[in-house]
Amino acid sequence: MARPTLDEIFAEPDDFGLLDVKAANTRVSSADKDAAIRQEVEAFYAKHRRWPDPDAPSHDEMRLGTIWSTISPDSYQPTEQVALRDWREEPDESDIPDSLDDIFGDDGLDVDATLIKLEHVTAAAERHTPDHRADFVPCRDFHLFEPRFEEVQAALESGERKALPVKKWAVIEPIEGDVFIRNGLLALIAEKSEMMMRGGSRDHRLRVIFSNGTESDPLMSSFRKSLNEDPTARTVNKVGLGPLDPEWEADRLNLSGTIYVLRSLSEEPVIKEKRMFLHKIGVTSQDVRRRIADARNDPTFLLAPVEIVAEFGLKNLPRQTVETLLHRFFDEARPNGLFINDRYGKTIHPREWFYVLPEHVSQAAKLIQEKQLHLYRYDLQSQRIVRR
Repeated sequence: MARPTLDEIFAEPDDFGLLDVKAANTRVSSADKDAAIRQEVEAFYAKHRRWPDPDAPSHDEMRLGTIWSTISPDSYQPTEQVALRDWREEPDESDIPDSLDDIFGDDGLDVDATLIKLEHVTAAAERHTPDHRADFVPCRDFHLFEPRFEEVQAALESGERKALPVKKWAVIEPIEGDVFIRNGLLALIAEKSEMMMRGGSRDHRLRVIFSNGTESDPLMSSFRKSLNEDPTARTVNKVGLGPLDPEWEADRLNLSGTIYVLRSLSEEPVIKEKRMFLHKIGVTSQDVRRRIADARNDPTFLLAPVEIVAEFGLKNLPRQTVETLLHRFFDEARPNGLFINDRYGKTIHPREWFYVLPEHVSQAAKLIQEKQLHLYRYDLQSQRIVRR
């Protein structure tokens, strides 16, 4: 029997698909080829510390150099070799960028401009220039505090009072009337403003009078820090045996001050549309303009600048009592749902803002001065002060 030819064999039915052979895909992507060449170049440089030369007598180096100059013509310089710096070597000063602008300005760095454009960020120059600095300024009403300093000094000399060292990192919560020794001077807490939230912690603006006739208005946290940093700082203890002793509260100040009415300049739509009849009512013993200097960073001022609408002087009336009476009198006019979010996202509900007009505050202040406020009430419907 004659053997079948190849043509006869391939002509037979291929029941098992043995002859159905697909050609293998041997194509390599351009990116893979470039990566392979770069690996070869790196290996060549690691061995010879130079670029491969396309004019080299060696066939392998000539091939590698020719392909490399085609792939990266900007990096290949035939007249002057460009050395690839080892990461362990110290960089040249000329290679170190001076700023982010130098980095992003590199022609070889293709970065989308929208990725490096800062939005909703306070400029560094603005961040480092505070609206208000707690500087030392002359105390214009020092004559009201001078007798208190003389009393405290005499009590210290007689031993009736003691100056106790401030413990390192002690959490000091001063109240109005407290006396400290800082940098060799007696420091009297004359005023402690409404509570505010800063950085997630509660804080207050203080008015501190010093025995040399100056004053300052730091935040309570800043004043506490200054005491902790002063090795000579002392706390002057109170008179009396404790809170139940009638003399324990003798240091509290009953100073007259100024009633102020403020209007917010916030651009928040909810506040802006009600600006003309939403007012903050407060009482302070210091200059009102200095009190509001840091308004845009103070949650009690809705984290925005404010303008002074009206001021009313007090005579022979305790400041804290007057403020409490005014807030209680206009309690019905306090807006429901008024809140702001601080920079940390924490919701704050200011309690010193009311839907009242300046003339209402003026009338209430006059009634307090005449000791007749208890005979009247504020009617929210008619927006008038009416007799009970």
